Amino acid sequence: MFNSKFGSTPKFYVRAPGRVNIIGEHIDYCGYSVLPMAVEQDMLIAVEPVKTHTLQLANTNPLYPDFSTSANNIYIDKTKPLWHNYFLCGFKGIQEHFGLSKLTGMNCLVDGNIPPGSGLSSSSALVCCAGLVTLTVLGMSLSKVELAEICAKSERYIGTEGGGMDQSISFLAEEGTAKLIEFSPLRATDVKLPSGAVFVIANSCVEMNKAATSHFNVRVMECRLAAKVLAKHKGLQWDKVLRLEEVQTKLGVSLEEMLLVTEDALHAEPYSREEICRCLGISLEELRTQILSPNTQDELTFKLYQRAKHVYSEAARVLQFKQVCEEAPDNAVQLLGELMNQSHRSCRDMYECSCPELDQLVDICRKFGAKGSRLTGAGWGGCTVSIVPTDVLSSFLTNVHEAYYQRNSSSLALEKHSLFATKPGGGALVFLEA
Repeated sequence: MFNSKFGSTPKFYVRAPGRVNIIGEHIDYCGYSVLPMAVEQDMLIAVEPVKTHTLQLANTNPLYPDFSTSANNIYIDKTKPLWHNYFLCGFKGIQEHFGLSKLTGMNCLVDGNIPPGSGLSSSSALVCCAGLVTLTVLGMSLSKVELAEICAKSERYIGTEGGGMDQSISFLAEEGTAKLIEFSPLRATDVKLPSGAVFVIANSCVEMNKAATSHFNVRVMECRLAAKVLAKHKGLQWDKVLRLEEVQTKLGVSLEEMLLVTEDALHAEPYSREEICRCLGISLEELRTQILSPNTQDELTFKLYQRAKHVYSEAARVLQFKQVCEEAPDNAVQLLGELMNQSHRSCRDMYECSCPELDQLVDICRKFGAKGSRLTGAGWGGCTVSIVPTDVLSSFLTNVHEAYYQRNSSSLALEKHSLFATKPGGGALVFLEA
């Protein structure tokens, strides 16, 4: 297909995997550790550097139209999350990191088997893949950590205020192990998952596009506002605070104590913009121009208590999950399952990032033998991840297939991507032979 598109052959290939976040949802952008693993599904790009300064992109999927632009004049339209913009994010990130103005062109054919909008991070895998492609074409080198940090920052060109988990696991993943990913500074620690159970991904077949919806960025802002109000309540210099983790660090207390501070300082009713201004002692204009992001300036109310409560409790669950994996008690699978169930409850009730289909799918998975099941990824659609004892795996797959997919005609077309057991895969790499 490369030949029919470009009349030539590729010189090298780059792959970057998708990921499933086992536990730790919506907390990376609050500064807290998460626990993902790479999946075997990935983005793959075939590349031919060319002498012209033109970037030509094609996709094996006919739904995604070809795109061509000057390599020296990259424009990313935030209003439309088109597929090629994710490639341009990675390209521009590397270009800006090295301060380059004149860039060589390239022909790229993109292929991928991560279902889009499924919460398995197809968009970040494409950003990471494009970053590694660009780095390779330039003949430059960076560490995996540097690449992950550049790609996390550059994905924001598309308007998503993510936290860096997706790009980090795409580069730092290793076969056979999940990773605890910590931020500031970015680092990854192996987490050995228990034998005797597998993680099964089930797609709700409700697509969610992070960049096209304001839900995600509103949550980021609610967490930021909660951090500022908590900091002010505790007499900290609140105007410099951006993340909930910073409040905990500055107070020097445990996550459990932060939950008590949250109970004490915040109320469950939504906060109006006026009330936030009163709490912080600022004007509406200052709130709009100095704190709110462009895509949250029209929001009228913010739920601070619920979001902070989710973040601090979820951050604690991540650490408990890692501890259970390390100590490996006989009932490890049961304990991990309970943590995953608590996580889903919190995502549904406190963070409000679930949807009826995800809740139904989680219930079905638990009914047919999962010890724990939860939404994974941003939510509002996408996938669930379940911990399933190996000895019930085949009956689990059969029963979930029947109960969710066969009764739900709209999801049948997507079904081959919809339900599968997965094991931790390796990270992004460059290779010369297809």
